[in-house]
Amino acid sequence: MTHSAPLDVSPIALKSTFHAMQISPARTLELVERQTPQPGDGEVLIAVQACGMCGVDISDIDGADLNLRLSRVPGHEVVGQIAAIGNHVSPQWTVGQRVGVGRLGGHCLECAQCRASLFQLCRNQPFVGSSCDGGYAEMMLARATGLVRIPDELHATDAAPILCAGIATFNALKSVAHKPVT
Repeated sequence: MTHSAPLDVSPIALKSTFHAMQISPARTLELVERQTPQPGDGEVLIAVQACGMCGVDISDIDGADLNLRLSRVPGHEVVGQIAAIGNHVSPQWTVGQRVGVGRLGGHCLECAQCRASLFQLCRNQPFVGSSCDGGYAEMMLARATGLVRIPDELHATDAAPILCAGIATFNALKSVAHKPVT
């Protein structure tokens, strides 16, 4: 897919509020205005450029545990720009940089699995759009350990689905023994 509009990779001007689609008590989506949060330790604030829609998002909406957090923002195929950076974030991440976040929202670096470099098995990893707010919003917080770089040349709407279906396909192909067909 080609896009004629240039990509905006300039730093983000932060507003005091942003819009989000959150899960309502009736398990539907409602448009709300929220206060723009400041990123905490190990977090970044992302100005969302695109967020894919996945079957898991529907499950998150239909099966939302409203006792955990009323008004969760779904969406786990997120592409955007870093708008602000919290303390204790690696210097590899900078304001204005294009990043993506998938379903696994970043490892804790503290549990036994993380200490064994088994980050995908982290016991304290949030599930974006389910146990923490996701990308159906103009802004979202994310753990820096869950970020991936998104090249400026890749349009956000093309990149977003790669963060779920693309990763699942890549990992499946990587885990099977395969040889080229001759």
